[in-house]
Amino acid sequence: MRLFAALATLVLIVGFATDAMAHAALVSVDPASGSILKAAPKAVELRFNEAVKPGAILLIDGAGKERGDARIDASGEIISIVIPPDLPKGTAVVSYRVISQDGHPVAGSVIFSVGAPTATKPPAGAAGGLSALIWLARIGLYLGLFVGVGGVFFARWLAWSMTGTTVPFVALLIGIPGAVASLGALGLDLLGLPPAALVTAAPWKVAFATSAGPALLVAIAAMLLAIMALRSAWYARAFAMIAFIGIGLSLAMTGHAATAPPEVLTRPAVFLHGLGVAFWTGALAPLAALVSKPATAALPVVNRFSRIAVLAVGVLALTGLGLAIVQLERPSALIDTRYGAILSIKLGLAVLLLALAALNRFRLTSALARDHKAAPALRRSILLECGIALGIFALVAGWRFTPPPRTIVPETPLALHIHTDKAMFQVLVSPGKVGVDDFVLQLMTGEGMPLTAKQVTLTLNLPERGIEPMARGASLGQDGYWHVRKVELPFGGRWHVRIDALVTDFEQVTLEDELEVAPP
Repeated sequence: MRLFAALATLVLIVGFATDAMAHAALVSVDPASGSILKAAPKAVELRFNEAVKPGAILLIDGAGKERGDARIDASGEIISIVIPPDLPKGTAVVSYRVISQDGHPVAGSVIFSVGAPTATKPPAGAAGGLSALIWLARIGLYLGLFVGVGGVFFARWLAWSMTGTTVPFVALLIGIPGAVASLGALGLDLLGLPPAALVTAAPWKVAFATSAGPALLVAIAAMLLAIMALRSAWYARAFAMIAFIGIGLSLAMTGHAATAPPEVLTRPAVFLHGLGVAFWTGALAPLAALVSKPATAALPVVNRFSRIAVLAVGVLALTGLGLAIVQLERPSALIDTRYGAILSIKLGLAVLLLALAALNRFRLTSALARDHKAAPALRRSILLECGIALGIFALVAGWRFTPPPRTIVPETPLALHIHTDKAMFQVLVSPGKVGVDDFVLQLMTGEGMPLTAKQVTLTLNLPERGIEPMARGASLGQDGYWHVRKVELPFGGRWHVRIDALVTDFEQVTLEDELEVAPP
């Protein structure tokens, strides 16, 4: 009884002790990535769209040496890397790996050059082996929660029989190590450490400090309770119910979907969605075993499950639709983002599952009531549902590596302000990187009033790469700005920008400046 109370308290208290969380994205860097500076900056400041915690921050100087004397200061959404005063000339790299509030790592690199650029390269990202471990561990966790805990709940509360609980038991034995492996792999990923570092305390400590740590503890507690609920004891049904609730709590404590605003709606939606998945998929293996029994034994259970499954499917559909709308924000994200592509495939598989469920509910179950010879067909249909469910688990585990579209911060265009006593021009370059860019030119007088021009020409050249001036005529848009579209910038570097504005037939205003375009 004391163990029951302790585990129940762990599930409930940890489940509700979760702060507001979201997915972090880098908003700005100072000095800008790709900058060429005369002297080393005092610090490199990384600004994110939310508060983050530093995981692994690495400075590599122009000589290719890792600098352990760079000091890291973190304050809310700003990470500041204090640069050593003896930084040599050349291209330096700041490699960062920070922890967003949803427990996921956010990694990248920025570069700047002191004097002439050199060939310093960012360190390699996480090894493919670690990514595979994270993915497999996540699938194992899903098996333990949905097939394992869900199967035990079905056996105790709907079937009132332990027939077919071998598969849920095996899933639980896979799920618990999967949860532990997920925690350790998360720590490795956050710190950029090799798998051998699992024997040290560092990856476990940093993983427990994220929202994923308590969530995985709840998941482990739920799976342990489910294993205990397999016993023929007075507490079995209570343990199965608490373990079932623990599924929703664990999922609602962390992750992209649960931490999307408004959390007062998304967290309950994730909670209910998780319970719906567990109710449906957890029942499949025991049902497949039950329909192999005489129809008189299986039919009452199948009918009970079918009636409640209609409600579960409704909850799944409503919560899934709501979460998808929040995560995608725009319909086109279904096809032009990796997250949307995974969701599209998942939706296709879910529709197939619904079709099989409808077949089972309205045809095969009725056939089983009339003739026990219909049992093999129903069993095959349920086993096919099991296979599709496993495919969905594998797909959803891939979301761990793909931020949802709502968290993608649009690229900030490059801005250039050219000011003289006679005129000032504001230039916006979008997306502001190597490739095809659009230029928007705002022309003003020296006093900041709109400058009317009859003709505007943009001229660009890159002397350091031997690229001679290329002139493009601008067109006046309905917004009152001059536009030059689809300008090819094949290289990064310090581009020379000249803008010629023909004010009258006899007067032309020309302003010139340098535009720093970061290398790819």
